[in-house]
Amino acid sequence: MITLQQVRKSFDGQVVLDDLDLEIPSGRITAIIGPSGEGKSVLLKHMIGLLKPDSGRVMVDGDDIVPMGRVELNRVREKFGVLFQNAALFDSMTVFENVAFPLREKTRLSREEIRNRVHDALEQVGLRGVDGKYPDQLSGGMRKRVGLARALLLDPSFVLFDEPTTGLDPIICNAMHKLIQDTHDRFGFTAVIVTHEVPAIFEICDYVAMLYHGKILFRGTPEEIRASGEPAVRQFITGELKGPLKFL
Repeated sequence: MITLQQVRKSFDGQVVLDDLDLEIPSGRITAIIGPSGEGKSVLLKHMIGLLKPDSGRVMVDGDDIVPMGRVELNRVREKFGVLFQNAALFDSMTVFENVAFPLREKTRLSREEIRNRVHDALEQVGLRGVDGKYPDQLSGGMRKRVGLARALLLDPSFVLFDEPTTGLDPIICNAMHKLIQDTHDRFGFTAVIVTHEVPAIFEICDYVAMLYHGKILFRGTPEEIRASGEPAVRQFITGELKGPLKFL
């Protein structure tokens, strides 16, 4: 599992994560929600060591990654797959080349083995016949699926999703959620999803953590957050505008 203990992070004197504690259960889907600008993506980057906290510990499978050097940290990162907000595809590479990239970089598989693995990965996300296309020839939803195929290619223990449905219409957004759920059911990885898609994300996640003013204001099941009486939680998940805005 992933555990953050007393994690503190500031940028230019502004505290973004304030002695934050969070446990991500193994093999489950956890959604991280909260108002814009609260540091949800910053939190996600700490989990994979792209950012180091000013203080605190980030535990991955029992090992604190904060003091690790580059070589040791890269070994831990091999446990992760990441789907970035914009899919982070290489524009100059075809779909096949984009998905094959981690296999060529990190394995010694033959060309035939790579070809088979890439085709299998694309099949798993519902894509066929797009090998030779370039990212700018694909729809936003298709680019996200290519990014997901690449993220799953090395059978990661953890998959991090940073706003996976940003820029997608409601129908494609729901299809993406269903794809995440289906691939999770098939592979059993631990998933962390940073998202603004509330309450839609409650249909696929096991746990919800709400980041607010640098701390986890709430953590529980979707049923528990729906029943929460905490004013800031209620306002965020229902969109109520009664009284002063709690987020300002």
